Amino acid sequence: MATLYMVATPIGNLQDITLRALEVLKSADTVACEDTRHTRKLLSHFEIRKPLVACYAYEEEKGARRILGILESGKNVAYCSDAGTPALSDPGGRAAALAREAGHDVVPVPGPSAFACLLSASGLPVKSVLFEGFLSPKPGRRKSRLAELLARGEAFVVYESPHRILKLLSDLEGLDPECRVFAGREMTKVFEEFLSGTPGEVKAALEARETSLGEFSVLVSSGKNA
Repeated sequence: MATLYMVATPIGNLQDITLRALEVLKSADTVACEDTRHTRKLLSHFEIRKPLVACYAYEEEKGARRILGILESGKNVAYCSDAGTPALSDPGGRAAALAREAGHDVVPVPGPSAFACLLSASGLPVKSVLFEGFLSPKPGRRKSRLAELLARGEAFVVYESPHRILKLLSDLEGLDPECRVFAGREMTKVFEEFLSGTPGEVKAALEARETSLGEFSVLVSSGKNA
């Protein structure tokens, strides 16, 4: 039976790729990925040439079955999302499920993750953390889910786009103005930045600038437990 490797890739700095990830990408028969244009740049940087197959987030089922077909033909597949660890707020989970159900080995190749990167730099005294990933873009659903997360009393991590970060902070400020926020932007890249404080303080810091490019990873700790 062929093997599906779930390969974590850099979230920004290409030097963060692991030696094992490089070996797997070099030895796999095919590299499946979230977006072939993005992964081709990564492979080219390390002078790796492999057939690529797309597994876009918006058609993950179709991509997963394409990957399964390659495995069924006896070829090993390395799967990469655009950045970080596959299936962690990224596609890849469906391919892993289908491969395992069909009897193929599914092997994780660990490495970079925005979630782990944020936690390691936060310094916040948290014992347990809930990973939520991307919230709904719909205002009502987003605010309702934030209220549920805050009510749990545990720290949690969400991902947010630069276009909605101020809305997220406004919602948090309205629900729990004393909660602690630690936000990472452009992590591992040249313009890496971390902001810490209450939702109002972080929002004010972002409003003072013209633009805030790059997706945000945000760790929230309830003010009741701060």
